[in-house]
Amino acid sequence: MEHIRTMERILYVPQDTAALAMGADAVADAFRAEAARRGLDLRIVRNGSRGLLWLEPLVEVETPAGRIAYGSVAPEDVPSILDAACTPCTDGAPGGATRGGAAAAGGAHPLCHGPTEDIPYLKNQERLTFARVGLIDPLSIPDYEAHGGFAGLRRALDMAPEAIVDAVTESGLRGRGGAAFPTGIKWRTVLQTPAAQKYIVCNADEGDSGTFSDRLLMEGDPCALIEGMAIAGLAVGATRGYIYVRSEYPQAERVLAGALRAAREAGWLGDDIRGSGRAFDIELRRGAGAYICGEETSLLESLEGRRGLVRAKPPLPAVRGLFGCPTVINNVISLATVPFILARGAQAYRDFGMGRSRGTLPFQLAGNIRQGGLVEKAFGLTLRELLYGFGGGSASGRPLRAVQVGGPLGAYLPESQWDTPLDYEAFLAISAMLGHGGVVAFDDTADMAALAEYAMEFCAIESCGKCTPCRIGSVRGTEVIRAIRDGRDRETRAELLRDLCDTMMAGSLCALGGMTPYPVLSALRHFPEDFGLSPASVPQTASQPA
Repeated sequence: MEHIRTMERILYVPQDTAALAMGADAVADAFRAEAARRGLDLRIVRNGSRGLLWLEPLVEVETPAGRIAYGSVAPEDVPSILDAACTPCTDGAPGGATRGGAAAAGGAHPLCHGPTEDIPYLKNQERLTFARVGLIDPLSIPDYEAHGGFAGLRRALDMAPEAIVDAVTESGLRGRGGAAFPTGIKWRTVLQTPAAQKYIVCNADEGDSGTFSDRLLMEGDPCALIEGMAIAGLAVGATRGYIYVRSEYPQAERVLAGALRAAREAGWLGDDIRGSGRAFDIELRRGAGAYICGEETSLLESLEGRRGLVRAKPPLPAVRGLFGCPTVINNVISLATVPFILARGAQAYRDFGMGRSRGTLPFQLAGNIRQGGLVEKAFGLTLRELLYGFGGGSASGRPLRAVQVGGPLGAYLPESQWDTPLDYEAFLAISAMLGHGGVVAFDDTADMAALAEYAMEFCAIESCGKCTPCRIGSVRGTEVIRAIRDGRDRETRAELLRDLCDTMMAGSLCALGGMTPYPVLSALRHFPEDFGLSPASVPQTASQPA
């Protein structure tokens, strides 16, 4: 212990929402108290989560050989971790990590996972957008800059708007919020639409079940989002931006507010960005708490102080958006990816991915999965690789039966489709979607008919009510599924459900009503026995999810 007393120790304890829910604040307090008792020179940095959520709170100890990970840490583990902090992490420690041996200088301890960067779950990722998350103090501008932050904005300040848009277009970046619309095309439309005022709006209303990448980014590297929005402003001629953050994310809101203050003080936001004569500033707005406000036009209605109702299109928001002005609306991950593209070049981003799906997507593993968390990978891997290579199979130990990809509007995929490449077009070909990258796993105890009923009822509850197919169709659909489950004239009602879903897909104003049939029809097709139906009795049409 004398060796520990002679040197400052730096510990990283996450302040991410998931870590806080698992007691990270109590762990940080325990480290402070124990360090004071021992007279240790200990500095605690509250970083973001590395995304290994099953190990939270994941505490990292800085050593000459790099950071050493301990997890999941409870306050009672603190004394023994400090005892071990300067001893080698031996090969007997749990967690499936690559052990560092004596060189790791990390501490033989039951919770030691060796060098953080060598944990397979993390080591086997391609972290471009999330490169700094978990590494830095989220509220430190010097820390952000030391890890490459603001390099993209520095470059953008010396570029013409058209050149910035060209770079984003050439990168192949598509919207990461679900629709996968090419980001460069959207930006070019706003750039070419004349107006005295234009806006950048960040859709941070992350409401899909099983998704948390926006939250992890905002809580772990908020300046990446700020930088991306500033670059977007320079690209299209906008001087004002808004972050519409989900009301259920109070910690993300607190971190963003602190990061915005720090960025202004450092001159990266304001009327004269770093003496360039270019202006851009951002206002933080709390969401209204409705799922429908994740739809871009409902979000605009909410931002303008009205009830979140879907707007008919055209006109597109890129032409007439917030307060009637041309508006770029992008998801958190889309905007936070832009700094990498500007700093490293469009080709560096295009080098990842497949087909028209370029770059990486942060996949989020949730549900009945042993190792839930965030996995940023290039497009092209498969669900099977995600579920077993990263997720480690089911948490229950039972066989996995179905996976829902893309949130509550995503299709339920059976094992026969788990080898489909995770690619926008490949998923479209099987009537599924990647959406925001949420992956929710279910084992063989799941009742797929009950899940289909839940999906339809979710639409009935969350519908804004503006269009009839969504407002009425979801209520009638819930009733029909319930009747099928009760055994009342199942075959006839299955055909009625099929027709109702066709009407919703073809006639709804937005994706809520238009895509609710995806989980319903996929469950009906792939798991007919849960509805009391034989495969031959399930009606098929051209729009049936494959």
